[in-house]
Amino acid sequence: MSNADLSERVNLSPSACHRRVQRLEAEGIIRNYVAMLDPRKLGLPTTVFVEITLSGQSDEVLEAFETAVSRIPNVLECHLMAGTADYILKLVAEDTEDFARIHRQYLTRLPGVTQMQSSFALRTVFKTTALPV
Repeated sequence: MSNADLSERVNLSPSACHRRVQRLEAEGIIRNYVAMLDPRKLGLPTTVFVEITLSGQSDEVLEAFETAVSRIPNVLECHLMAGTADYILKLVAEDTEDFARIHRQYLTRLPGVTQMQSSFALRTVFKTTALPV
């Protein structure tokens, strides 16, 4: 959205709106600007959620896992969880065969993992990055 369109939408002058956006960027409230890519058009229509249980919760085990999982190209998100699983991963793949490759090549080699459970999304009902502000 252009600054002119934004300023009109929030009822500020363009210069005041620009200053406010710059302040939000400087304070780190606005961290990045991104483009939402269509995974289907990129040949990655399959979304998989993987629950991971680790052998322990020591800092060393968590750090080793987090470092290793951050290097897997198809992993979009990794969350440390409360509950039955220690982590949940969201990743994309071409299809089930591609996920099997990712599983063999990367997931089975993650340090400290004692259990994994994968769930395939059948359909994305909605997806957003917008926060409720």
